[in-house]
Amino acid sequence: MSLADSVLAINNDLPIRTDKPVHSGKVRSVYWLTEADSRRLIADKGYNVPADTPLAIMVISDRISAFDCIFHGEGNLQGIPGKGAALNAISNHWFKLFAENGLADSHILDIPHPFVWIVQKARPIKVEAICRQYITGSMWRAYAKGEREFCGITLPEGLTKDQKLPELLITPSTKGILTGIPGVPEQDDVNISRADIEANYQAFGFEKAEDIDLYEVLLKQGFKVISDALATHDQMFVDTKFEFGYVNDKDGNSKLIYMDEVGTPDSSRIWDGAAYRDGKVVENSKEGFRQFLLNHFDDADILLNKDRMPEREALARDNDLPLDAMMNVSRTYTGVAEKVTGTSISLADNPKADIIKVLAEQYDLID
Repeated sequence: MSLADSVLAINNDLPIRTDKPVHSGKVRSVYWLTEADSRRLIADKGYNVPADTPLAIMVISDRISAFDCIFHGEGNLQGIPGKGAALNAISNHWFKLFAENGLADSHILDIPHPFVWIVQKARPIKVEAICRQYITGSMWRAYAKGEREFCGITLPEGLTKDQKLPELLITPSTKGILTGIPGVPEQDDVNISRADIEANYQAFGFEKAEDIDLYEVLLKQGFKVISDALATHDQMFVDTKFEFGYVNDKDGNSKLIYMDEVGTPDSSRIWDGAAYRDGKVVENSKEGFRQFLLNHFDDADILLNKDRMPEREALARDNDLPLDAMMNVSRTYTGVAEKVTGTSISLADNPKADIIKVLAEQYDLID
């Protein structure tokens, strides 16, 4: 098999039976099942959800996105070998640990294949819930410019780049473009404060004001479970993004759950502990790929300046990245997955054919 064949880049063209458009994000595609198939699977597989819950097949890809663009490599490499399977394996492991520790449920009901989740429809909270244990990234850039107020939190004087913060900080931002919320700009991914959420909790998708406390508890609990587990591998959980939503349990009661992926190199910064103690930062996350891109191209401002999006899109479209850079990312992702799960990530000869086979034979979802 060629390396390019092992990569699943296009994931929105599978012949999965659906009567709705396929929703394709940067990394995952979502196929909403017909009402009949949802009901059949809930009954046949015994999923612990109400009989009328809409279900979807979520298929991950190996695409790599950074700075809001999709990048590719030499040799027609349209993604990162092993990346999709690694991301799913890491999330699956953390969700299992959450359940073992009595935390909230997730949207995942079944895992038919390393690239595939069967999920229940949730009512998403429109907040990217970000937790920070160290000062780095956008928080450090703002701090270095003299800003001391960050998402309504006042930071102390005298912090240095990459140092551990006095406490775990929750620094939320908007998920999607929200309109009509006083003091919140109508654009995606803008920083907000807890006070913003409290004053407009329904606009952010919270069903009850007291659920803001619950979401912060789940955020901190989830962060601690992952951080403690990574520490046993001498890896540092630096910061991460969680997403939450509501579903109804079998009795029709609304409950808050974890959504999307958790604790992955795509949604988190993970640093090597030994290197950090030696005064260096070694990234075991997508941040390493971002840094590579900033150094690889002559004009880094194209990647950082939102006013130059057309140039940035052309840069991503017209440049084949070096194979060794793509494989470095592959080693980072599969390395984290293998450390966390204790299981190796293997590359399939033809992942798309494997997915179709399992969804046809075991789930009767292929037309």
